[in-house]
Amino acid sequence: MTDTVLLSIDGPRATITLNDPAKHNRLDPAGLALLREAVEAADADPAVRATVITGAGEKTFCSGYDLGSIPAGDKPSNGQRDSGFETVMDRIEAMRMPTLCALNGGVYGGATDLALACDFRLGVKGMRFFMPAARFGLHYYPGGLRRYTQKVSPSFAKRAFLLSEDFSDTDLLAVGYLDWLVEREAFAAKVDEVAARLATLAPLSMANMKRAIEQYAQAEPDVASIRQSMRECASSDDLREGLAALRERRQPSFKGR
Repeated sequence: MTDTVLLSIDGPRATITLNDPAKHNRLDPAGLALLREAVEAADADPAVRATVITGAGEKTFCSGYDLGSIPAGDKPSNGQRDSGFETVMDRIEAMRMPTLCALNGGVYGGATDLALACDFRLGVKGMRFFMPAARFGLHYYPGGLRRYTQKVSPSFAKRAFLLSEDFSDTDLLAVGYLDWLVEREAFAAKVDEVAARLATLAPLSMANMKRAIEQYAQAEPDVASIRQSMRECASSDDLREGLAALRERRQPSFKGR
């Protein structure tokens, strides 16, 4: 049986692929466990400086979580939370280095939050979006509601959850859900471009600033921790290397220390 989640690591780039296009890359409990394993492996590799999460095929990035796999008694409360879905999304958000969600097609249900758990989102022309929670009578889990509100806007969250509104590719770009929207023929090259750019930047600085930005966005910043991270970067070999490369007009070679 083919694994429904694949991980490949090529130098500074990890790529996690949801690999069940016949089922629109839908996540069931086994697939969710594989996704968690892939995330943990990518995050534990000190050479990885960017992780791309994408889907197989050209129709759907991911159609969310398989609600049919949730025990009947769990459905009235919150199927995705009780399945561990929220825990995995939070784990993606907490990854040390930057993440890019490469949306190769439509994004639906819980997968809309998977994309928001990443730092950047790249969409392909023609993709669609909808969040059907209200259509099923589900109350979405807190982490997902926070990400919708924090990373896009309260207005978008209300349109998605309360109206259960469908969004087109251009709608998603306009509201700020997507950072980039490209034609399909330009999609792979744009993924490579963003991942390669992240791979050239100072990893210690990126990791610490990513954490600080998230803290400020959640209105619960740990200022002492942020200042300690600033001091760590200020005394790092990477900063010295970056300044030397600037003076010498060459590409820096960062070591993450």
